[in-house]
Amino acid sequence: MVRITIFLLALASFLPSKAAAETYLLMAEEMGCVWCERWNTEIAHIYPKTPEGQAAPLQRYDLHGENPDVEFARRVHFTPTFILVKDGREIDRIEGYPGEDFFWGLLAMMLDRAKVPIKETG
Repeated sequence: MVRITIFLLALASFLPSKAAAETYLLMAEEMGCVWCERWNTEIAHIYPKTPEGQAAPLQRYDLHGENPDVEFARRVHFTPTFILVKDGREIDRIEGYPGEDFFWGLLAMMLDRAKVPIKETG
């Protein structure tokens, strides 16, 4: 029994952790950002219910707060900035909020380039 436990523990140390393999959309925001508020009004309430939101759940961070544990391709300067994170690394980003219609198209292109599978509903 002890050998099986040791073997399983050793095996687990070689497997990627769930957190490391996680794909999500990171939103950099700051207080007073009118474009962040507009995104919150137009998109935030429906995002988690969409196929995109299921494939890349939203996480937020304050641009002037503690930095998330993400390897950014470059520094974030604008809010909102939407960063697609996969395996703890930035894959792609949308800087600014271009409005509801453009946001969905840009997000779809980002997810497609990163080969993030989207489960279509319907």
